[in-house]
Amino acid sequence: MQLYKSRGFGEYFQDTFAFLKQNGKHLFKHFFIINGIFLLILIVMGYFFSKFYTEILFGGIMNGNVGALDNYINENSGVFILLVLVFIVVGLTASVISYSFVPIYLKLYVQHNGKQFTATDIIHVYKANIGKIFVFLFCGIIIAIPLVVAVGLLLFVLAITIIGFLAMPLVIGAVSLFYQGSLMEYFENKKSIWESFGYAWKLMSSKFWAAIGCVGLFYLMSYIAQNVVALIPYIFGMVNLFTDIETNTTEPMAIQKTMTVMMLAIFLLTFLVSSILNVIVQLNQGVVFYSLKEDNENINTKSDIDLIGSGE
Repeated sequence: MQLYKSRGFGEYFQDTFAFLKQNGKHLFKHFFIINGIFLLILIVMGYFFSKFYTEILFGGIMNGNVGALDNYINENSGVFILLVLVFIVVGLTASVISYSFVPIYLKLYVQHNGKQFTATDIIHVYKANIGKIFVFLFCGIIIAIPLVVAVGLLLFVLAITIIGFLAMPLVIGAVSLFYQGSLMEYFENKKSIWESFGYAWKLMSSKFWAAIGCVGLFYLMSYIAQNVVALIPYIFGMVNLFTDIETNTTEPMAIQKTMTVMMLAIFLLTFLVSSILNVIVQLNQGVVFYSLKEDNENINTKSDIDLIGSGE
């Protein structure tokens, strides 16, 4: 599938799903190869945090000890702080690598004119652009300082009206596309980081409503899907809990076990599903970005003309 192609609102959707149909297996295979170790660490740590939370906090409440969590933290403050720090470091590292994956994947997809590349090629691009990734992260934080204030105020105004509330995904989509487009352009090695941010805004402005409308709707669909998935183990857990209550088997340990299983299931499902959906949302932003870039630079059109000229 050609990424450099002029598209409209409907084609942003169609080509995102067409890309997934043609290349989804290759895309997610390499996503989990590159990010798998970090995702696995986060899942294991999340498991222990969830188990700890339900056993210490919920178990303490059932036994009449409402300060169980505070007591446990005070008695094991060193270990608790170390685990939190490790979780934060691993989480940030995983987030940076995961966020950079789709831009790097699409960059290689364009270079190889398809999916004829391996995880080793992706790792090489990561290594070659590690400095750029950290520069982008630092500059992105600087831009985020005034942006958070402006976007926060706008979201607050939108949230107080029904029509405005429905427009909130568009704001989130605009910010996301701005950052994602900037990183993709920065990886092209033709512009500085600040020029890349400016260029991303220029591209967005060319088809503003179509671009952010598509990305915003993808965010909305992703949000709904994650919540639906999270509800499944929650519903089963609550049904099991009420069944125990009706049969008078509401022993503290039984309820604690039910809550532990429910929280772990919710965490694992939402974590895995959100990771997959985030890749799809970023892919959609990539399709939009390359489309806008084609509209602005006519890259594919020029290549076709060059091929015609070389054949004469």
